[in-house]
Amino acid sequence: MAMNNTNVKQYILIGVILALAYTLGAQLFAFFPGLLGAVTLYILMREYYFKLTVIKHWRKGWTAGLFILTAIVVIVLPIVGMIQVILPKFTALIDNQQAVAQTLQDLAYKMRKISPQLQINQQQVMQVIQKITAAIPDVLGATANMLTNAVLAFFLLYFMLVDGRKMEMAINKYLPLKDSNVDNIWEATRTMVISNAIGIPVLAACQAVIAMIGYLLFGIESWVLWGIFTGVASLVPVVGCMLIWGPLCIYLFATAHPAAAIGLAIYSFILTGGIDNVLRFTILKRLGDVHPIITTLGIIVGLPIFGFMGLIFGPLLISYLLLLIKIYRVEFPDRQE
Repeated sequence: MAMNNTNVKQYILIGVILALAYTLGAQLFAFFPGLLGAVTLYILMREYYFKLTVIKHWRKGWTAGLFILTAIVVIVLPIVGMIQVILPKFTALIDNQQAVAQTLQDLAYKMRKISPQLQINQQQVMQVIQKITAAIPDVLGATANMLTNAVLAFFLLYFMLVDGRKMEMAINKYLPLKDSNVDNIWEATRTMVISNAIGIPVLAACQAVIAMIGYLLFGIESWVLWGIFTGVASLVPVVGCMLIWGPLCIYLFATAHPAAAIGLAIYSFILTGGIDNVLRFTILKRLGDVHPIITTLGIIVGLPIFGFMGLIFGPLLISYLLLLIKIYRVEFPDRQE
């Protein structure tokens, strides 16, 4: 009877813990990307931070502050710069909906002259404008949420760096795995984070710069803005940059610039798209040899769950699944009777 009472108390306590964890998790899930961001930055900075504080005996607090300041300059300032470029365009779109609608109608008329089968009426054009306008507050809200999570990420990162060794010892203590398998998990995490956290932004930035040059050469207005959009679109699996340069080529063709349209299409296909393959087989392969299928599926899974941080932690989830299956076979091998 005493044993049964103990088991009942144990199950009740576990139930209370799980219920409390679920309640807190549901309320804090909006800030989960901030936690993931802190983990990502910690993994990237960990080795260099320990070299300075453990080997060279730099002060932990000041060193952590220096690392955070560097991250702000390298990561936050470019994002703020992109927002400064994009935001006025959104504002102009809201203030000049009629002008935008007229431009789209003219473009639709010219497209019908080229291809009579293509039927686009004024109602469809206005629906597109309304959808874009309705999406703008969501974009602005997502930007504000991203800034909030960035502040949280740097706040958590400071304490993770200062108490990093204690934190890692506690994690190792509670993981129910052999030390060798813990090392495997750590190495898989490190490889995937470095590959995606560094590789994906480098790839997007390179494609954005190459695209900007092409847009400038072939007469695209607001070529900086469209270059930024192209870099962002490069994160989309399969179609990638074509989401941007494809419609721009159609626009040039419809506005009586067929030579520029053909030239931009060739340039974008060979250079903007080709830089992807060049980087994947050079720089990105050295950062972490992650199979493209894992990256693509991971991004598809990760973005709806984690938002922007899904670019990193989506592929990491798939890698973890494969790694845990492998570890299970090692931890619990089939026993021959």
